[in-house]
Amino acid sequence: MKKLLILIVFSWLNLFSFAQKLDSTALILIDIQEFYFPGGAYELVDPEKAAVQAKQVLNYFRENNGLVVHVKHDFEPGGAIHELVKPLPSEKVFTKKEVNCFLGTGLNDYLLENQIKYVVLAGMQTHMCLEGGTRAAHDLGYRCTVLGDACATRDLKFGDKTVKAADVHASTLATLKSYARVITVADLLKE
Repeated sequence: MKKLLILIVFSWLNLFSFAQKLDSTALILIDIQEFYFPGGAYELVDPEKAAVQAKQVLNYFRENNGLVVHVKHDFEPGGAIHELVKPLPSEKVFTKKEVNCFLGTGLNDYLLENQIKYVVLAGMQTHMCLEGGTRAAHDLGYRCTVLGDACATRDLKFGDKTVKAADVHASTLATLKSYARVITVADLLKE
């Protein structure tokens, strides 16, 4: 009976399409910056693929007058936001010094001023700033969606073991399922 009730509630919640919630939803693009791309100080695995996916959802938000927020880490050289997702003059950009994009940036106040209840997050690195931002958004009461194919990370070393980027990415997204809905850009745009 309990499982049936949960299924009914989730089905009811999904009756409202993403487009219907757009006026209370913000897209938050986190750290899609030059230093993560080939030739940068902290190259990731396949950042271009993730940026192309982020561009698709960014275009959707722009075409539908959705709220777009860019976050960038205060780092040089290569601190510019990548050309694929370059902010428009009308889009808010927050600069952070910490992993958590809500810490010391005014992002939460900005979202509250705009009556945002839902956040869609994408960015770099999956296991650091994207994860930190998602957990913080969840803790602040936002309903979170993470676009797994619009994020990228890198190989990590722990002692003598190297954890491949694909495994770091999958592990992080698996953990984030406790805090967010984790889907693809195509799935979001179908809604």
